[in-house]
Amino acid sequence: MNKQLFINGKWIDASKVVPLKSPYNGEIIAEIPEASLKEVDQAIEAAYQARMTMAKMPAYQRAKILENLCELLEKRSEEAARIIAKEAAKPLTTAKGEVARTIQTYKFAAEEAKRIHGETLPLDAAPGGESRIAYTVRESLGVIGAITPFNFPMNLVAHKVGPAIASGNTVVLKPALQTPLSSFFLAELLQEAGLPAGALNVVTGRGSVVGQRIVTDDRVKMITFTGSPAVGMAIRNKAGLKRVTLELGSNAALIIDKGVNLEKLVSRCVTGAFAYQGQVCISLQRIYVHEEMYDNFVEKFVEATEKLKIGDPLDAETDVSALISPDDVQRALSWIEEAKQNGAKIATGGIADRNILHPTVILQADPSLKVSCQEVFAPIVLINKVKSMKEAIELVNDSRYGLQAGIYTDNVHTALEAAELLHVGGVMINDIPTFRVDHMPYGGVKESGLGREGVKYAVEEMTELKLVVFNRN
Repeated sequence: MNKQLFINGKWIDASKVVPLKSPYNGEIIAEIPEASLKEVDQAIEAAYQARMTMAKMPAYQRAKILENLCELLEKRSEEAARIIAKEAAKPLTTAKGEVARTIQTYKFAAEEAKRIHGETLPLDAAPGGESRIAYTVRESLGVIGAITPFNFPMNLVAHKVGPAIASGNTVVLKPALQTPLSSFFLAELLQEAGLPAGALNVVTGRGSVVGQRIVTDDRVKMITFTGSPAVGMAIRNKAGLKRVTLELGSNAALIIDKGVNLEKLVSRCVTGAFAYQGQVCISLQRIYVHEEMYDNFVEKFVEATEKLKIGDPLDAETDVSALISPDDVQRALSWIEEAKQNGAKIATGGIADRNILHPTVILQADPSLKVSCQEVFAPIVLINKVKSMKEAIELVNDSRYGLQAGIYTDNVHTALEAAELLHVGGVMINDIPTFRVDHMPYGGVKESGLGREGVKYAVEEMTELKLVVFNRN
């Protein structure tokens, strides 16, 4: 299956194609175009020329296009889920969940398209403001450069493309090298939904070519990126005065207080740790359990972990499948070995079968280990014992990241204290840090990023506030 670039409403052959292999079995599933600088420039120019068409399009028309997209995606949801499962090795049931969330994201975008507004200002609140009327409006920025990761190839694309269309912008989209099929599928559906030519352009290829040009081209007015902190920092350094939204890494943590009902939360924690092989920015990586609950929690957690089914992502019964690449498997194994060599205990897992790393539970891991302080992006979770909630909060905050954190507690005072003291973008009380619905503000502090996603908040990032003042005299 040969794929083409999508530029200015047309499918265009690239001068070079590369094989796309299944992470699960290594089979070639498609031939993917590798865009040259010339083709990236064509995509940017197409988006630049279409920017006024989108900016002038009435809100109800932008909403209608997104509503049409939702209808088309619902009709082809099974096909969409299989695309994700094949290219990303995401278990089919999890992939179906992503498609359902993607539809919700575009529905939220359709609704937000009709709610973009400013406010009136009482200028006579200040001396010299008499006889004047003021109001603000939100205007589209123009061309949005969207660079997306492999782990949610439909929904994280939706979090960039949906708000961009809703707010009257155009998009040049560079999907991840391993998961471009979802984005080509989206382009096909949006074309059918009535999106004008040039409003969405999909260019695949190397970051050093495609991504670099998108980031540095003056016609692109904003970069929205989800990926690693290292790449995110490089983008911000190169973007100049462009607006930049960065959703970066995490080593998300959960605190479990004494006295909570473990029966209610163990399965939830296992899901948070191992869903999509832990390749989720807010995957549960660190668990700090009060010493009174620790042994009981570990026993129940390990027992539940060992019941997970490992195998083919296209099998509806599979819970855990392959990591995105063999290199990631080897990296994860080396980090597990480092933990073992430094006194940590492997309660279960720690081995790999081809590209599948078995779900791994590590106990008594020192905070300085890679599995503790870096983002594992693999099915690995640490469970450590704490004597107090104060100690647990300090351990959670002892991180270069700060995306989301969670705490299970029956004490409202402890919950409020955690909400105040945890230095993260979102605190989940009586839930895992992996919780996200698609209209909530989502983003982090420290090396976890800059700006916020969640459709309403992304629309604000993708628009410019303009002030209008009338002097009635």
